Amino acid sequence: MSTTTVEKKSGIQSSLEKLGIKPQNYGASTGLLHVQTKGKKIDSYSPVDGKLIASANAATAEDYERTIKTAEEAFKVWRMIPAPKRGEIVRQMGEQFRKFKNELGELVSYEMGKSLQEGKGEVQEMIDICDFAVGLSRQLYGLSMHSERPQHRMYEQWHPLGIVGVISAFNFPVAVWSWNAAIAWVCGDVCVWKPSSKTPLCAIACQNIIADVLRTNNVPEGVSCVLIGNETGDLMNADKRIPMVSFTGSTRIGRRVSSMVAERFGKTILELGGNNAIIVSENADMKLLVPGVVFGAVGTAGQRCTSTRRLIVHESVYDKTIDSLKKAYTQLRIGNPLDESNHVGPLIDAGAVKEFTAAIEAAKSEGGKVLCGGNSMEGAGYESGCYVNPCIIEVKNNSKKVCEETFAPILYVMKYSTIEEAIDLQNGVPQGLSSAIMTTNLREAEKFLSHGGSDCGIANVNIGTSGAEIGGAFGGEKETGGGRESGSDAWKVYMRRQTNTINFTDKLPLAQGIKFDL
Repeated sequence: MSTTTVEKKSGIQSSLEKLGIKPQNYGASTGLLHVQTKGKKIDSYSPVDGKLIASANAATAEDYERTIKTAEEAFKVWRMIPAPKRGEIVRQMGEQFRKFKNELGELVSYEMGKSLQEGKGEVQEMIDICDFAVGLSRQLYGLSMHSERPQHRMYEQWHPLGIVGVISAFNFPVAVWSWNAAIAWVCGDVCVWKPSSKTPLCAIACQNIIADVLRTNNVPEGVSCVLIGNETGDLMNADKRIPMVSFTGSTRIGRRVSSMVAERFGKTILELGGNNAIIVSENADMKLLVPGVVFGAVGTAGQRCTSTRRLIVHESVYDKTIDSLKKAYTQLRIGNPLDESNHVGPLIDAGAVKEFTAAIEAAKSEGGKVLCGGNSMEGAGYESGCYVNPCIIEVKNNSKKVCEETFAPILYVMKYSTIEEAIDLQNGVPQGLSSAIMTTNLREAEKFLSHGGSDCGIANVNIGTSGAEIGGAFGGEKETGGGRESGSDAWKVYMRRQTNTINFTDKLPLAQGIKFDL
């Protein structure tokens, strides 16, 4: 074992201690009050080395009920605090995340498996969204409108919804929660968070980090809640006391969440599957192409919803593009993500490795040709059994397997002749999250961004599909779910709109000139 690895492992133990992670952790929290629950024991094993990090017990139905009641009472107090004051509290939370950026980033990397740089980058997203939310707390604007009736004033205002349920996925174990929570908090909502059972410790660490802010500001118990365990998800989806559920995960589970919440007329933010493509034009700048494609395809070991899964290459530059990518793939360093010299860490668990292998075999059975990679890694440093060699597969245009999302570092490559054909291929999958085109041709770029262009929620020019900034609303169309969270005006989803009309006359004229004389 290398000296670097030993040092990093000792660093993890130090980070766990600073973050308040113990061998056995609580399964429910309403802020400062933590409950050692009696549900099923959930062990968190690191995909980095296969070792047990720590455990927590799942929340029971009784724990859930107590948490929701506490959140209901907290909302009555929290909504009455002026929005800029709520923003100030979120600002202080951002400062705490700054203070613990290295430790939390290290835990994200160790529990989830993404590179340490990406782990720290995820915490930076949390800091950024807190900063964004602070400014937003003074900009929850409504419109003023002219009434058709004399001496009447019309305007709209926005009110908080209440409890916002956040169900997050393992691949971004802290950032997605913060996108929702920071915005919801300044809007006057309270949050109940069910993190992935594959990464529960990251959620517990976040609650521990903001505890001092909650205490110092006398924030009501229940403004920030955490419930560990999968059973909590369906309880939230069916609960009329939770007006909105934000769910990040697979399209399959998203259908269930959507139907359950819709049945009770609740609101959802759905961030589901992505099957993202980059179009490589004959006018592409290769200096931008290679790093954009490779990071998009192998970053987070291909476990981002925005990961690049398809590469649609103009036939005139196809061979050149493939040669460049194959050369770049030979330079990838695969191993312990806490070692910052490595590019690619492990998949989340052995099940993900099986899906990786099965997807490659399915593509081959449809005529696909493996150009490089595609094997699982064995030997020293790969004892967890979760490491794979990123794969490039040449396929027929949008064959059946290509239209499915596999959460792994598999890049399908195909050819096109015209830009119209390329856009059709890009759009010809059920998902619609992120897309990109590499071109220096203005006409191609504008066609890609026009009404007849990309049908995705995110469309980029000369950058990859992965790595969205918090300033823009994040989300996609079709089977990606249609949700939007984070920046822009996504805050409106966390509030309810109210139209107000004020009559300051001694008469009661009706709209549309209707007469109703008594």
